[in-house]
Amino acid sequence: MIDRVKESLFSILSGYGVIQGRVLDLFAGTGSLGIECLSRGAEWVDFVEQRAAVCRVIRDNLRHTKFTDRARIYQMPVEAFLAQDRHEPYDIILMDPPYASPTIEATIEMIAEGRLVRDGAIVVVGHWPRLTLKEAYGRLTQLTTRRLGDSSFTIYEAIIDEQ
Repeated sequence: MIDRVKESLFSILSGYGVIQGRVLDLFAGTGSLGIECLSRGAEWVDFVEQRAAVCRVIRDNLRHTKFTDRARIYQMPVEAFLAQDRHEPYDIILMDPPYASPTIEATIEMIAEGRLVRDGAIVVVGHWPRLTLKEAYGRLTQLTTRRLGDSSFTIYEAIIDEQ
């Protein structure tokens, strides 16, 4: 995610007052989104990235920012991570997949159907502006969507019926 898109995203998230608790950074890349959450008050971030070389970059970035004690890196495909049923729920899930990925909506659906979100959790999806995401995926309801140049992101909130 380019810097001005990231700035816009974190401005919106700050407005919702949600940068806290546990964060999941899917398709983590260099880890910049998750590390930004840590710098803004999140307690913990799990990073999921498939490529070993990129996981080393995340590790270096965590060392440089002194957040190694508040994070864990999972080197595996996102789908494999989401298929596991042993994770605590998250307060924020960030997903910035490759824009051409044909599995973006399937990944959102896996998040919506799984146990990774708690009531009120925020799910942020970075995507290509030409991809129109649905208003809702299962328990995820769209709060807003923004387009900045060649990038877009959509923010969802998890509504979980506790009855």
